[in-house]
Amino acid sequence: MSLSHKILFFLSLLGAFNGLVLGIYLLFFTTKKYLSNYLLGALLLVISIRIGKSVAYFFDYNLSKTYLQAGLTACFLIGPFLYFFVKSEVQQVRKMPKSWVVQIFSLLLIIILVGIVYPYKNFPSLWGEYIVPLIYLQWGIYIAFSVLLLIPILKKLAQRKSVKPFEKWVLTICGGVLLLFISYVWAILNITKGSYISGALYFSLILYLVVFTLLYRRKTDDLSSLSSQKYADKKLNPEDSQMVISRLERAMTERELFKNPNLKLNDLAKEINVSGHQLSQILNDNVGKNFTLFVNEYRINEACKMLSDDNILTVDAIGEEVGFNSKSTFFAAFKKIKELTPSTYRQSVTPDL
Repeated sequence: MSLSHKILFFLSLLGAFNGLVLGIYLLFFTTKKYLSNYLLGALLLVISIRIGKSVAYFFDYNLSKTYLQAGLTACFLIGPFLYFFVKSEVQQVRKMPKSWVVQIFSLLLIIILVGIVYPYKNFPSLWGEYIVPLIYLQWGIYIAFSVLLLIPILKKLAQRKSVKPFEKWVLTICGGVLLLFISYVWAILNITKGSYISGALYFSLILYLVVFTLLYRRKTDDLSSLSSQKYADKKLNPEDSQMVISRLERAMTERELFKNPNLKLNDLAKEINVSGHQLSQILNDNVGKNFTLFVNEYRINEACKMLSDDNILTVDAIGEEVGFNSKSTFFAAFKKIKELTPSTYRQSVTPDL
């Protein structure tokens, strides 16, 4: 191996190794227990496995196809982890939704089963003609979905508006994965001879630029939208307030938090990553309701749906089901919002038989 090849091998493999170490750190040892950090760790882990396979194959074309299959298996998860990382930051998701878990494990199960039934070493033409192109197509689709999530940030850049540090961070990660994807597709299409190793070099370069940037800045708390806010009592601007309202409505409708009879202002604020003071301020200034009325409206609307259906539950049971602690509280809130009692409402929407 010539000196230039040794230097190329060293730089490429060093990036893969450091990416692996950083990924493991974010997954198991980081002090900032944010969902986005775990997803970024998983993303770096699968990219590093993919890069390591590329480096080994570039310098040894007789490499066992078992290693090639392992690298392509990891490659199948790069797109999903990127998309979920971007989504967790842009939409400030605090907990891993079940649908994400199902999607990741389903994709992992698919690629593992394909590898068991049609191992690369026995079916190289099948992998080369169909499976590998499908892996890269899936990766590209997830990148496209990730870019769609970033459109609001890209618009702010186009309009020369200020962009938050965490938004720049997400753009950098997404841009780096996009560059990596393009370099591999470029190599597969054989547009430029010897371009296969370029993906590994780009990854090493991007990784070190990111690390040096972090070391230079020292401050990293603002690189996540989920980080604790130093100015918890600071009034949010209209744009941020609208984002909070969207997260609030999504939390109430999708997770049905209103059904918790012990739901408190601070509990709800924690779910959407704002302070209790900010949530109270937003509800009063932007929604025009206090916390109790806001939650009770969700409960009453749900109760109306249940009262309208052919439901065998009693009125009292329905009140308890939607989150009220007592019959009297349920009746008082229902009459205040609907201007009639639950029983009268049920009679008015139930057809005569």
